[in-house]
Amino acid sequence: MQMIFLKKTNIPQILFSILVLSSCGNDKKTQTAETPAIEDTLPKMKPLGAEKKISQAFKNSVTGRINHFYNKNWPNNTMNGGFLVAKNGQIIFERYNGFADKNEGTKINADTPLHIASVSKVLTATAILKLVNAGKIELDQKVNTILKTFPYPDCTIRMLLDHRSGMRNYAYFTDRDKSIWDRHNQLTNKDILEIMATKDIGLESRTGTRFAYCNTNYAMLALIIEKITGLSYKEAMTEMIFKPLGMKNTFVFDYEKDRKTIVPSYKGSGVEIGLDYMDAVYGDKNIFSTPRDLLKFDRARNSPDFLKPELLKQVYVGYSNERKGTKNYGLGIRMINWETGQNFYFHNGWWHGYTSSYITLMKEQVTIIALSNKMTRNTYAVRKLAPIFGDYPFNFKDEE
Repeated sequence: MQMIFLKKTNIPQILFSILVLSSCGNDKKTQTAETPAIEDTLPKMKPLGAEKKISQAFKNSVTGRINHFYNKNWPNNTMNGGFLVAKNGQIIFERYNGFADKNEGTKINADTPLHIASVSKVLTATAILKLVNAGKIELDQKVNTILKTFPYPDCTIRMLLDHRSGMRNYAYFTDRDKSIWDRHNQLTNKDILEIMATKDIGLESRTGTRFAYCNTNYAMLALIIEKITGLSYKEAMTEMIFKPLGMKNTFVFDYEKDRKTIVPSYKGSGVEIGLDYMDAVYGDKNIFSTPRDLLKFDRARNSPDFLKPELLKQVYVGYSNERKGTKNYGLGIRMINWETGQNFYFHNGWWHGYTSSYITLMKEQVTIIALSNKMTRNTYAVRKLAPIFGDYPFNFKDEE
């Protein structure tokens, strides 16, 4: 029977079929190996895990001083926001008060997401640093190797992170000239890139020559995150940072979907501040979060496996000290460096009526966070708590 079958069958045809089928299988295997789902290759933040328990005696020794500061800084619970102090990830002091939405009469509580303004830069920088750490990009890689139409050839990813790109702030070059941008339209990150590429937007200073804090840098970093991950900035931040750390009340603001449901901001007088044409730009701002979620984020940044040691060192080095002084800027973090050798790391934020302050006392493992949706500079005064925990030689008479 077998002999008869073989005689009747075209043997070359059989061999060809086997070859084709096996090569198809190999193709499938190769394709799976070479093009895994993007989400599976994303570097993700990891929670720090269990930390040394703080004693009740320690809590008692600092709570009174924090409470005194709180009552003096925001008398009669006038903060209109959330405030938290923690050590080793354990909350020592926490307060929430004021209206989330005056019209609806809703109050701010521990789960109320508030706009963290420029503290968003710390999170954007963290995503970029994780991509560098994973070998997806390099710190000194030219931006135009990723964003092909980016018009400033000498600018690197490091220069975006430390504000040494020399670029102008998008708020200034889209503000007045209708031939550059019509403010009746929402501005996006891609619009900013296209304007710079096509409208002959000159640099403010030659790339790499001086520090100038500029939101455009972080709008471009958000586009780099999108290009490298293949996800939207909102999705990438969720997958890389928010979800792995259990930051359930944190999200990137989507102008089209969220503008009617977010917690609005107010002037000091209590008048609501509306949104404007720059409210769709993200990376430099536009993350909503809570003090508790930011505490989770801070502890993860203090984890031993956050970044490789050689990369981590570069984050906390100052890049902005052309003129000798204590104020400095690292890779996505502000700092004060005293001659005593003590260093203070933080980032503040302000957008519309939202103000924010994030402080990480790394040596003492203390986290201080304040967020408000009613315009006040008192949010930034929380740095006055640092000397309770360590040798931070502030001269508060000279505070700006």
